[in-house]
Amino acid sequence: MTAFKLKLAKNALSLALLAVIFVATSHAGASPGAVAPPLQLQTIAEIPLGGHPTRLDYASLDAGRHLLFIAHLGDSEVIVFDTEARRVVKRIANVSHVHGVLAIPQLGRVYASATGTDEVVAIDETTLQVIARMPGGTYPDGLAYSPAARKVYVSDEHGGTDTVLDVATNTRVATVQVGGVIGNTQYDEVSHHMFISAQSANQLVEVDPKTDRIVRRMPVPGAKENHGLLIDSASRRAFVACQGNNQLIVIDLQSAAAIAHFPVAEDPDVLAFDAQRQTLYVAGESGQVSEFKVSDGKVSKTGESFLAPDAHVVAIHPISHEIYFPLKDVGGKPVLRIMRGGKE
Repeated sequence: MTAFKLKLAKNALSLALLAVIFVATSHAGASPGAVAPPLQLQTIAEIPLGGHPTRLDYASLDAGRHLLFIAHLGDSEVIVFDTEARRVVKRIANVSHVHGVLAIPQLGRVYASATGTDEVVAIDETTLQVIARMPGGTYPDGLAYSPAARKVYVSDEHGGTDTVLDVATNTRVATVQVGGVIGNTQYDEVSHHMFISAQSANQLVEVDPKTDRIVRRMPVPGAKENHGLLIDSASRRAFVACQGNNQLIVIDLQSAAAIAHFPVAEDPDVLAFDAQRQTLYVAGESGQVSEFKVSDGKVSKTGESFLAPDAHVVAIHPISHEIYFPLKDVGGKPVLRIMRGGKE
C-alpha cells in the first residue's frame, strides 16, 4: 500500500471511530468522561448560622412556611432558618449528634435523627418544640416519608435496616432487614414505594410501605458504596451517588437498568433537584459540587467546581430556585451560603 493510500485509510478509520464515539456518548446527553466547565453559580447572600464551626449535615425545606431546617451535627442542634427574612429564628437543642432532618409540610412537623441517642425526634413546626422521641435503630441517618402509608422510614446506617415510624402515634411499627451498611432512603411518588441504597451490596432495594417488605433488589452496575440517592418520580429515574468510586449512576426504575454513569464530586453525599429547571446538584465531602441537566430523557454534566471546604450539603427552593449550602467554617463560623444559577 502506498503512503498516500495508507494515509487515506487511517483518516477513514479515524472518522469511523469518531462516529462510533459520538453515537455511544450522545445517548446519555454528554460524554461521561468529558471535563465539565466550572459551575455558573452566583452568591447572593451569606448568613451566619450561629453556634460553633462544627459539622453540618442534612437540610430540609418547607417552602410554604419559608423554613429551612439544618442539622448542626457537631452542636447537636437543629437550626431553623427563615428563607424569606434570611435569618435564623431558632436553634433547637438536645438533638444529639443530629444527622438527618426531614420537613413534612402536610403534617406541620419535622423529623430528625438523633444519632447520639439512637432516636428520632419529632418537632412541631409552629412551636418549634420537640413533641416526641422514638427509637431509631443503632445509627439513624437519612429519612423519607410515605404520605400514602403515613410512615417515616429511617436509614439505620450501621444496623443494616430501615426503621419504620408511624406518624399518627410517633411509634416504631416495623424494621426492614436490608443487610450491610445502609445509605439514603427515598420515596417514589408514582409507585408509592420506598427505595433504599444498600451500600454494602451495591444495590437499590425497593420496599412496599403497605407491608414493609422488600419487593425487589436491583443491582447498581459500576457502584461502589452507593450512599446518596435521589428519586425523580416524573422521569422514573433514580440518581445514585457512590462514595467508593465517585460515580453518579442513573437507574431506570421500571427496567432496573443502568442508563448512564458519570464521574462526580469527590466523596459525594447529598443530592438536590430543581424539578422546574431540571437541574441536579451533587455535593461532595471534598467541597466539590457537580451539576447535571436531566431534561428530555437525557442526562448531561454541565458543571463542576470546588465550592468551599465541607460543602457536602445542598437544598433548593422550588419557587425562588435559590440554592442553599450550609458551610461549617467560613472565617471561623458556620454560615449559610445562598446561591443562584448564573444562567437563568
